Amino acid sequence: MLYVDIPTAAELKSLASHRDDLCVSIYLPTTPLTQETDRDRLELKNLGKEAIRQLTEAGADKRRVAALSEHIDDLIDDDEFWRFQAHSLAVLTTPDHVHTFRVPSTLSSVVVVSDRFHLKPLLRATTFPNNGYVLAVAAGAVRLVEVAADLPATAVKVEGMPKDAPSAVGQSTINDRSPSGRIQGSEGHNVRLRQYARKIDAALRETLAGLQVPLILAAAEPIASVYRSVNTYPHLAETTMGGAPDKLTDAELAARARTALDDLYRAQVAAWAALFTTRENQGRATTDLAGAARAATMGAVDSMLVDVDAVVPGTVDDVDGSVTLAPESDASNYGIVDEIARRVLLMGGRVLGVRQDDIPGGKPLAAILRYPA
Repeated sequence: MLYVDIPTAAELKSLASHRDDLCVSIYLPTTPLTQETDRDRLELKNLGKEAIRQLTEAGADKRRVAALSEHIDDLIDDDEFWRFQAHSLAVLTTPDHVHTFRVPSTLSSVVVVSDRFHLKPLLRATTFPNNGYVLAVAAGAVRLVEVAADLPATAVKVEGMPKDAPSAVGQSTINDRSPSGRIQGSEGHNVRLRQYARKIDAALRETLAGLQVPLILAAAEPIASVYRSVNTYPHLAETTMGGAPDKLTDAELAARARTALDDLYRAQVAAWAALFTTRENQGRATTDLAGAARAATMGAVDSMLVDVDAVVPGTVDDVDGSVTLAPESDASNYGIVDEIARRVLLMGGRVLGVRQDDIPGGKPLAAILRYPA
């Protein structure tokens, strides 16, 4: 079983704004199999040693380095912590505090030492969390199923959720062809379906309030169209899983949903790439590191794709955004692409963490600007 704790948007912004004399960011692939974590502990130990080496060579305060090293050592020795892992681990530490995040995507091993955290690898998990919900609606039943990456599907108990369409409208059936007040026949059937759908939507509001994950609808017509007409959750996916959802198990619904989620994320990246091409023709897009750094510093980047694996060492000037490349990573520099992404996030822009093949031109980043550079 995977144990996942992905930073929220607020946590990510807080981490992005943090500055310290010593910040160490470590990422490594892990296994969710408890009996096989010894290799992961050794990898963390080696990456921690590399961080300490860089700090020592940079002349950092020995007491501060020792405190930071203790955080990493304590984590390595924590048997309970290693019982619960996902596919990758992020360790972001200073001498005073340590943050850990277990993420479902597989990340490359990397250690970055600087005065700020290296956050780009985490963007993969926050961009495509691979989780969501399935709302399975039929006239005779309705349920909400939570879907997470590589975890068993879980039915969610929703307070106030109607049992079925007839009980939702106080009838023994919604297929009654006799007159009932002002409605009858097919007109009455559609009105009752809409009443049913509204009660489902109302029940979901508290459960889904504040979430930004996709909700995938599993329903046949006409219920699918009726529900969409009354839905108030802003992240209802455009794709509908048809058929008879009441005949499918939670696991079967989740399997179909994961395919739909993959399609959804691919569509997001494709739509972004199409917009990039349009904006590039208007002088409002770039894959140039120096140009993107200047634009990010001035708050001119609307959205950006970044390669979560690429590390281009150097610095970005705080005033004009000018880039200075470095021959190798050490405690005196940081990842330029990560710093550009950090500035975009803090300026209210959107950053998507992807693989290099998803970025136009195969570059480390691609940015859409709010106005021509």
